[in-house]
Amino acid sequence: MNRLRIAMTGATGFIGSAVLRCLLDPASPVPAAEVRALVRTHPSRSAPAPRLSWIQGDVTQPRSLRGLCEGADVLIHLASRITGSEDECAAVNVGGARALVEEAQASGVERIIHLSTAAVYGHGPHRGITVDEVAPAPVSSASRTRLQAERITAAAGSTVLRPGLVTGAGDRWVVPTLADLVEQLPALWKGGEGLSSMVDVADLARLIVRLAIMPNRPPARVFHASHPLPVRNRDLMTALDRLGVLPLPTADWPWEVCLDRLRQSSGRVSERQFALLADDNWQQSEDIWRLARLQEGPGPLARLSAAAPWYTSHLADRRAPRK
Repeated sequence: MNRLRIAMTGATGFIGSAVLRCLLDPASPVPAAEVRALVRTHPSRSAPAPRLSWIQGDVTQPRSLRGLCEGADVLIHLASRITGSEDECAAVNVGGARALVEEAQASGVERIIHLSTAAVYGHGPHRGITVDEVAPAPVSSASRTRLQAERITAAAGSTVLRPGLVTGAGDRWVVPTLADLVEQLPALWKGGEGLSSMVDVADLARLIVRLAIMPNRPPARVFHASHPLPVRNRDLMTALDRLGVLPLPTADWPWEVCLDRLRQSSGRVSERQFALLADDNWQQSEDIWRLARLQEGPGPLARLSAAAPWYTSHLADRRAPRK
């Protein structure tokens, strides 16, 4: 496959911006001839790029998508809504997926890469599960509607990716939520033994781009898309402490004590979020890296040092009093 024309959504988001950097990297083995990135408003601070076109539109407005996929070889669909009511999430995640698939099919796009989330499995613990081993049971509006979106794009032959926790510069959920948890529960949680599927954003971006440009179209199925080795919560917290991002608690509380303290506190973190971060939630992810013939990299803990300055600055901004 040579000089691809790629349409994408979510290019200004946490994961999407990393994917866009990979696509435009002149060192890429198959540089994109053109990338058309859908945005609701033009990013005024973005530097001009010769092979990048910003297309103004909204996935909830199907007419605004016309022309996005015209002449494109691949659609990379990364946009999603992760907060809000059921209707708000459905408008973006379900309605948007349906409109994009219709536009892609009308334009003859045969390859669709769709980013979903392992959160569609709902409450754990999950220990080394394969894609078909546990039926999805999403518990939030975002996860329910993202699962519906999977089914829409899968019917059109997409390759669906379900990453677990995604870390790196720009992460406003995983490490910031751990910071909130340390304030609410200043201890290791059940010894910090919980295992989580994680992936650094740059490695996930490499994987998405590889699936978009590889010569053979990847299979139309769902894949887990984390680093193959799960990360122990204690090891994650130790690494963040060593980098000066978060303090490592010295106490060690049993799970039930943690839940009791969490219920009594008035912090930001819910029991569901606590379980997602601190209990066993990991999925087998070897298949997608093998399929892509791509080295998965040293792992998210090894990548944290590069992101530490961003995390430190972001957490300081969150703690600063608002004027």
